[in-house]
Amino acid sequence: MLGPVEVDGPGGAARIPPGRQQVILGLLLVEANRVVSTETLVDALWDENPPDTARTQVQICVSRLRRTLDGAGLAAMIDTRPPGYRLRLNGDALDLADFLAGTTEARVLVKEGRTAEAAALLREAAALWRGPCLGGAPNRSLRTRALRLDEERLTCVEDHLELELDLGQHHRLVGEVTRLVHEHPLRERPRALLMLALHRSGRQAEALDAYRDGRALLVEELGLEPGERLRELEAAILAGETPTRPRAGAVAPAPRAAETVQPARPRQLPADTADFVGDEEVLRDAQSVLVGDAGRSAVGVVVITGRPGVGKSTVAAHLAHRVAQEHFPDGQLHCDLHGTGTPSTVDEVLGRFLLALGIPGPVIPDGVDARLEMYRTLLADRRVLVVLDDAATEAQVLPLLPGSSTCAVVVTSRSRLTGLPGARQVELDVLGTAQSLRLLGLVVGEHRVHREPEAAEALVRTVGGLPLALRIIAARLAARPHWTLASMVQRLASERHRLDELAHGELTIRASLALTHDGLDRRSRLLFGLLSLAEGPAVPGWVAGAVLDDDRPFPSDLLEPLVDVQVLDVVSVEPTGEFRYRYQDILRLFAREKAAEEIPAGDRAAAVSRLLGGWLALADQAHRDIYGGDYSSLHGTAPRWRPPSGGAPADPLEWMDGELENLCAAVHQAAAAGLDELCWDLAVTSVTLFESRGYLDDWERTHAEALTAVRAAGNTRGTAAVLSSLGTLHINRGRLDASRDALLPARELFEELGDTHGLALCHRDLALIARNTGDDTTALRLYDRSLAGFTAVDDVVGRAIVLTQRAFILAGDGEISRARTDLAEAMAVHESVGYTGGAARTLNRIAQVQAVAGEHAEATSTMRRVLDMVREARDVIGEGQLLRNLGQVSAAAGRHAEARSYLEEALAVRERILDHRAAATIRAELAALPVREAPTLVAAG
Repeated sequence: MLGPVEVDGPGGAARIPPGRQQVILGLLLVEANRVVSTETLVDALWDENPPDTARTQVQICVSRLRRTLDGAGLAAMIDTRPPGYRLRLNGDALDLADFLAGTTEARVLVKEGRTAEAAALLREAAALWRGPCLGGAPNRSLRTRALRLDEERLTCVEDHLELELDLGQHHRLVGEVTRLVHEHPLRERPRALLMLALHRSGRQAEALDAYRDGRALLVEELGLEPGERLRELEAAILAGETPTRPRAGAVAPAPRAAETVQPARPRQLPADTADFVGDEEVLRDAQSVLVGDAGRSAVGVVVITGRPGVGKSTVAAHLAHRVAQEHFPDGQLHCDLHGTGTPSTVDEVLGRFLLALGIPGPVIPDGVDARLEMYRTLLADRRVLVVLDDAATEAQVLPLLPGSSTCAVVVTSRSRLTGLPGARQVELDVLGTAQSLRLLGLVVGEHRVHREPEAAEALVRTVGGLPLALRIIAARLAARPHWTLASMVQRLASERHRLDELAHGELTIRASLALTHDGLDRRSRLLFGLLSLAEGPAVPGWVAGAVLDDDRPFPSDLLEPLVDVQVLDVVSVEPTGEFRYRYQDILRLFAREKAAEEIPAGDRAAAVSRLLGGWLALADQAHRDIYGGDYSSLHGTAPRWRPPSGGAPADPLEWMDGELENLCAAVHQAAAAGLDELCWDLAVTSVTLFESRGYLDDWERTHAEALTAVRAAGNTRGTAAVLSSLGTLHINRGRLDASRDALLPARELFEELGDTHGLALCHRDLALIARNTGDDTTALRLYDRSLAGFTAVDDVVGRAIVLTQRAFILAGDGEISRARTDLAEAMAVHESVGYTGGAARTLNRIAQVQAVAGEHAEATSTMRRVLDMVREARDVIGEGQLLRNLGQVSAAAGRHAEARSYLEEALAVRERILDHRAAATIRAELAALPVREAPTLVAAG
């Protein structure tokens, strides 16, 4: 696989014909020992328009592959397993397996301090590659998977170069690292290694040149400055210091507990505006309020107000960036309060801020008062800047003000928030003539302004110095360099009713936007209106393809005409190089007005359905990638719209985390549009993210909306699915009565429908409630029913989860052997499908059973393995629980000093995230250590 696909067996080499057979073999290889559905193979071969004979043609291709492999002495390697096929391979039959084994062993060697051996092993692993994975994988669906593996190879190369630099081999490595930088010029880690190698070789000037070349390239290609690591290296070299670098490779040792719970430093400010023009005196005055002096006793608050389009958010972002790095190093929080739409609640904003400050979702308390206390405690001794954009009233802002004078707050609003005590009010006015001309020159070019000074001044007078209107018109000029400024003045003059409005409030913006809108081609005008129907803070480029039903491979190209005239903003660049887009609020309102005027209601509804179907398709794929298949979740019949990327990125959980707001907005929009089937399916599928990351507030909010939607539509199965998921949520919150109240009616509905899968999920959670209330007999009976249901629908992961939960009861009843049998089956399932989260939970249960059996040494060893896994996943809650369990096992074994050490580490973790209830329990266990009896192990779900 690590290069062009080559198959070699006892009977010799096998030639795989190019085309469909290569694609199918490639998909079976990347999913080796896992079932690949026929539907997946059909989608990969024909995208969205498969022929009626697609399944038959797949069967023919598989049959031919079998004959080819049989000829090479590799008979019966492809099994037919519902719902598709599985390629069976031993661990030593695939070069990818050798590569992964080498990198894994190197990680262990690094932890043991055997750097030279680790570097040699990584170099050997990288040498296994003969070119791009799967020969570059011309098929789009297969290429996504292959690129993920190519990224692992590049990380491996960087890792061994980094280790070899540590070993003092900088002279030898300069040429190799230079070549790597040439091959990947936008990747910052190789450039950092090159700077280090050159500097350590006494070539400081060349090291600085490497930095400057990289910076110029990043600015030119992406409009971004180099990252923190490169800037620190440059500063160290310029200062004559010996530069060091933090290890960032995949082979770095897992952090200790003290490292994983360091306070989070959020960096949430939106991008600054490169061509910003504003009143410097006003900015200095506002800056002095934020920075303050050593003796001030109150938080500094600046409130920026002004008419729509005057640039309040732009000024706030620019002001925040001016003071952030030097004066507020502990972080910057930012939130759009949506004052002009549906205002965000204080409870919701506090929840998001606490997550950004490092508090895991399950630890965040319910209620405004409790959240407010935690928020102000976290900020008490930190220097943090809070930016609250588009506030509606003082009541929305007051609770979000920190209590410490070391912090500061910037607020923007369309209203004068004079009720905020001690706040400095900054009311923005339109730009003066000199400022407007400067802004015009920055956008269209100074030479054009100097060439037509009278026309430039006339143009400024025409738009009244309003920044948004001026930017819109200047963008048209910039996009059409053959137009003169005088011609633009004439165009505006021909619309005298619009010119009259241009000097008066909101209508002026509508008129200016209409000029830009009318200059777009037909397709761009259609997209301008339809794109505004998307909810969420910022949308990825594929949304353009969805609303237009355009399946081109790079749908973001459709958006470029809108970006060129600045009616759409590019707000960020993804690691994949894709862009994210956002309308300004007023622009979105204007675009929606145009959509209502020009696009039939049926076409608008169809666009929304495709858009939400795209989010559902991506969420489905992410769930399958995480769980190893379509397991442990219910789905509906709503149509999907498959984005051209073919699925979620390599790290599906990180993708879902990054799209949290968009997924929640999509659920809300589906509910509002009456798309009840899509609404409940998307809400339930998103639980994969909510549960893994502890986003319990979002879980509850989306499901409340979905429940209202399905009940209003009389959707029985949707109602049952949402209630069942809410039951799981309440268990996570420790609300067992509320969970039972949701699960029992869900079970009744599933029984009416004869839905075996839904019943299995309900019985699993009802068993967990019974177990937690001490009714093990009922729990075992319900677990048996759940197992039968999961087995009937072939949900192997659902079955494995139940086996893991049931084993704790069996072990407590003395049935150690039976518990171990269950756990062995569960672990085999998780490993076969690649569900690492399930494997960690099962391994933890194995350790608990070992502890119950008195096998304290084995339990300790197993728990340490799980501890490494949760630390690698940066699961702070799981880390605290594992440290506590290790302390309990050590105490049971009579190793009181070791138990104290583990429990003190666990206490430090809980105190850092302000989990006071768990901390109090641990303190009690520490106080009881002289007593030799072991505390009862706490079973995590």
